[in-house]
Amino acid sequence: MTDTILYERTGHIARLVLNNPARHNALGFEELAAIQTYLAEVREDEQVRVLIVTGWGDKTFCAGASLDQLGTGNLSGDTFQATTDQLAALQIPTICAISGNVYGGGVELALSCDFRVGIAGSKLRVPAAAIGLCYPISGINRFVERLGIVTAKRILLAAEELPAETLLELGFLDHLVQPAALDETTERLAQKIAHLAPLAVRAMKQILQQAAAGQIDEAQAQALSMQCLESEDLKEGFAAQKEKREARFKGK
Repeated sequence: MTDTILYERTGHIARLVLNNPARHNALGFEELAAIQTYLAEVREDEQVRVLIVTGWGDKTFCAGASLDQLGTGNLSGDTFQATTDQLAALQIPTICAISGNVYGGGVELALSCDFRVGIAGSKLRVPAAAIGLCYPISGINRFVERLGIVTAKRILLAAEELPAETLLELGFLDHLVQPAALDETTERLAQKIAHLAPLAVRAMKQILQQAAAGQIDEAQAQALSMQCLESEDLKEGFAAQKEKREARFKGK
């Protein structure tokens, strides 16, 4: 396993860290394979309630797929898309702590998370049109689903460079903070989500994702709702409200 991707879990919060700042945290075949392995581990670990994705270095969060490997054919867009699809499909909430500038496929990596925290002074650009590359189809669909067609055109067709303040206005960022506050803000959000009822959070995430895609599976949505109604967590939630204390959810 490459040391350019790090993973750890503390309590109910897992962290996936891009650890190649010398190459602007670009993702080659080894990095993508490691990310896929760790995401599979997250999926199977019932203790994980929130995943944080971030990167080391104060300049670039992620420069996207390795252009060197793409140019030589050692890396395909399909491999990158398989990774972002796997991240987006996780049932638990995910938070991207964007530690610097974000480019190319790094933008989609961030978009594949449920929440994004960015820092003042950073910027975003997807240069696919500037180098003659048509962005992968599932990636284009993710841009449209998450940001809308107008913003997707600005980012993909016009290859605009957008500052953090504009990204907040467009809804790409949920929170915009000073660099020194990134870790604290992200941790606070993760802790808040980790203390919510896991079954309810996962159920609503699945239904919200289906709604965003324009095709809610009514039978599945109803089954998810009933699972929450019949759960021990709901009983605990009502008891905590009545007793004026913090609920202790078990995800059952």
